[in-house]
Amino acid sequence: MLAQRMSFLSRPGTAAAPAATIGRKLIDLSTDEVVTEPPSSVREGAIAAVNRGISGYTDSIGRAALRRAVAEKLSAGTGIDWSREGIVITAGATQALLDAALAVLNPGDETIIIRPCRPTFPFQVRLAGATPVFVDARRPRYIPDINGIRAAVTPRTTAITINSPNNPTGVVYDRTTLRNIGELAINCKMWIFSDESHSSLVFTGSRRHESIVMAHPGVRSRTIVINSFSSELGIMGWRLGYCAAPAEIVFAARRRQSHTTANPNVIAQHAILHHLQVSDGSFERNLRQRLAETRNTGLHIVSDLRDVAPPRADGSLFFYLDLSRLISALPTEGLVRSIDDIAGLLMEQANVACVGGDVFGDVNGLRLSFGAPPDLVDTGLKRIVETMNSLRTRQAGI
Repeated sequence: MLAQRMSFLSRPGTAAAPAATIGRKLIDLSTDEVVTEPPSSVREGAIAAVNRGISGYTDSIGRAALRRAVAEKLSAGTGIDWSREGIVITAGATQALLDAALAVLNPGDETIIIRPCRPTFPFQVRLAGATPVFVDARRPRYIPDINGIRAAVTPRTTAITINSPNNPTGVVYDRTTLRNIGELAINCKMWIFSDESHSSLVFTGSRRHESIVMAHPGVRSRTIVINSFSSELGIMGWRLGYCAAPAEIVFAARRRQSHTTANPNVIAQHAILHHLQVSDGSFERNLRQRLAETRNTGLHIVSDLRDVAPPRADGSLFFYLDLSRLISALPTEGLVRSIDDIAGLLMEQANVACVGGDVFGDVNGLRLSFGAPPDLVDTGLKRIVETMNSLRTRQAGI
C-alpha cells in the first residue's frame, strides 16, 4: 500500500489525447512550454562541458560561479543587491518551491494560496504536512483581493504563495496589490513564496516585471523569490531554476538538496553560466517579441468568442478564458455541461488540446498556451473560436 502522502498528488495539468484523436494531427495548446531552439550560447556551454569531461559533483546548491552570475542578473533586474550567498540553484522552479515549503512549514501550519493556481502549490504544502487555504481571485480580472486574503489569515498561517506573472491566468499583479500583500505578511509574520518563473514575459504596462521585494523592500527578510530559466531561454527540460532567499532558507536548502538531488545537473549549470557570461540578451528580447506578437494576434482571434469575456494575458504564456457565462447559457440536458466537457470536445472535434480550469481549482476556466509556434497558435485558436461559438446551436439541436 502506498504512503498516504501519495494521495496528495493531483492529476497532471495537461490533457491526454483520447483514442479518437490518435493518428490525427493535434495542436497542443495545453503545455507550459515555449517551443523554440535554445540559444546557441547555452548549447555551446553544454557541449564544451561535455567535451571537457565535466562530470563531478558540485555544491548541493550549485556552483559558486553560477550563483554569483545569477545574483548579478537578479541585482540588475530588481535594483536590489544580491550576493551568491543568497542564491540556491535548483532543478527548476518546482524544486525551489518544494525547498521553500519544507524549510518553513510544519504539520498543522497553513499556507494561503490564491486560486486559480498551479496544482503544484497545494500539493507541496500538503507534502510538508501543512494545509493549503484557498482564496479565490475574482473574475474576470483575477487580481487577488487583499480583504479576502486578510480574512483567510488565522493564528496557524505561516506563509502565502503568490505567482506573478500568473500561471494560469496571465495576470500581472500591480504594485498596490504587491505592497498590500507585503504589508499583511509583515503584520502577520508570514513567509512569502513568490513564484516569478515567467518574470521575463510581461506584455503590458511598463513591460517590466516587478517583484514583491521591489514593490515592498521591507518584505525581503521573509520572502523566497523563485525563478527559472525555462521560459526565458526555452529550455524547460533542462531543469534549472533558482531561489533567492534569506540565509536560513539557503542553509536549509543546502541540507535538503544534499540528501535528495545531491546537486543540480552539472552540464546544465555550465551551459547557463556560459550563456550568462557571453550573451548580449538578444535571444531573450527576440523570443519575447515573438511571444508578444503571437499574443496580440491571439487576442484578436479570441475576441470573436461569444459569451466569453476577453482574457487579459498581461504576462506569462497563457490566454485564460472565463467560460462561466457560456456554460450557464448551455442547456442542462445537453452533452456539454462543464469545462472538462468543453476541453474534451475541443480535443475530439477541433483537434486542439487545452487545459480545463478545474486542474487549477477553477471550474469555469480554460487555459490556452501561446508558447507553441505562432502558426499553430493561430490555427488552434481559430478552431477553438469556431467550435465554441457553435456550442449553443449544437446543444439546442439546431
